[in-house]
Amino acid sequence: MPYNLPQRKSPRATWHDYNGGRYFVTFCTKNHELYFGDVVDGRMELSEIGDHALRCIEKIPEINDNVAVPEFVVMPNHIHMIVIIDNPIEWPDDQRLPRCDSPTPQNGNMMYDSGTVGLFYQGSRIEKNEEMQRRSYCCGRLSRIIGQYKSAVTNYANEHDIPFAWQPRFHDHIIRNWTEMNHIAQYIQHNPEKWEMDRFYKKR
Repeated sequence: MPYNLPQRKSPRATWHDYNGGRYFVTFCTKNHELYFGDVVDGRMELSEIGDHALRCIEKIPEINDNVAVPEFVVMPNHIHMIVIIDNPIEWPDDQRLPRCDSPTPQNGNMMYDSGTVGLFYQGSRIEKNEEMQRRSYCCGRLSRIIGQYKSAVTNYANEHDIPFAWQPRFHDHIIRNWTEMNHIAQYIQHNPEKWEMDRFYKKR
């Protein structure tokens, strides 16, 4: 017997297109598993995949024009970062759909091709490419940057036979002023020191 489920409310701001701005971004490992290492005496000791995750963050500004990541931290089971996107890309009016309820792709072989502006899966059918391109318009640059990053970490884990998986979605908060920016930056910097009070805390 058919029944109606309540529509999931998007956590993303419907008035913001996510193609430019300042964001506090958080994303987690699947089931909050402690893949990235451990906090010892208030400092992160990174695992192999944790070290690669950190190095991939450092590369985000190198492979994305007008993007900066001034603060970030790799925690045992999640990552926080401030992402600044300047000079936003202008999309066609009929493609400016700020709502995005789609999870970020995580299952390998995802590439971001800045020349054609879209998300593509190697070896996939054209119809899927077109659908992913439509989603990329919808979700804006921020989702493409995070999807690109998460794919790079996943691919490394797969290539080196390291058990690893992401939680599909990520949380973003639009930073509205410098006071808020400074508060978030301090939170990121001191996150390892307060690991046992963290909402994502989990014992090994």
